[in-house]
Amino acid sequence: MRFIGAGTRDDFEYRLLTTFWTAPNIITVSRFCLVPVFVWLVAESEFAWATAVLAFLGSTDWIDGYVARRFDQMSTVGAWLDPVADRISLFVVAITFVVAGIAPSWLVYSILIPDIVLILTALILFRGSPELPVSVIGKVRTAILLLGAPLLLLGQVESIKNPVFDGVATLVLAFGCALHIVAAVGYFVAAIRKWRRERDGDGAVPAGGPWSG
Repeated sequence: MRFIGAGTRDDFEYRLLTTFWTAPNIITVSRFCLVPVFVWLVAESEFAWATAVLAFLGSTDWIDGYVARRFDQMSTVGAWLDPVADRISLFVVAITFVVAGIAPSWLVYSILIPDIVLILTALILFRGSPELPVSVIGKVRTAILLLGAPLLLLGQVESIKNPVFDGVATLVLAFGCALHIVAAVGYFVAAIRKWRRERDGDGAVPAGGPWSG
C-alpha cells in the first residue's frame, strides 16, 4: 500500500489543469474554512468539539491530494493552494494553542522559525520554489503533529484532564516539533544542493512552483 503519494496511477500521463474549480481544490478550501471554527471553539473553551474539528482536519489532510492523483485533477492552483492552506492552518492552530495557554511558546517558535528560513531560502535562491520531493521525515513529522495536537487539546476536557495525559501529549507534540526541525534542515540542505547544481549546470536558476515539502 502506498502511503506517500497515495492515489498515484502508475504508467499514467497526468494532465495539469489551470482552473480553480476542481474537486481537490474545493476540498482544500472547505477544510480550511473549519480553521476559524476551531479557533472559535477554543476561545469558547469547547475543547471536546475543538478536538473533534482538529482531528477531522488532521485525518482528512490526505484526501485532496489523493483525489487529485486518483482522478487526474491536478491543477496549477492546487499545487500552491494545498501547501499554503496547510501551512497557514498549522500556524493558526499553533498560535491558538499558545494564546489559550494550552501549549508553551516553543511550539510556535519551533514551527514558525524553520518555515520562515525555508521560505526565505526558496525566494532568494529560486525566486519561488525549489520543487523538492516530500521527504519521509516530513510525512512522519506531519503525522506526529496531527496526533499530538488533538491529544493535548483533548487533555483540556474536564473529564479527561490529568497531569499524566497532559505530559504524554506534550511529549508527542515535542517529538513532532523536533522532527519538524530535522525535516526543515533536510529541505534546506537539499535546496542548497539543487541550487548549486543549477548554478554549475547552466548558470541560471529557474523559478519553481509551490514547494512540495
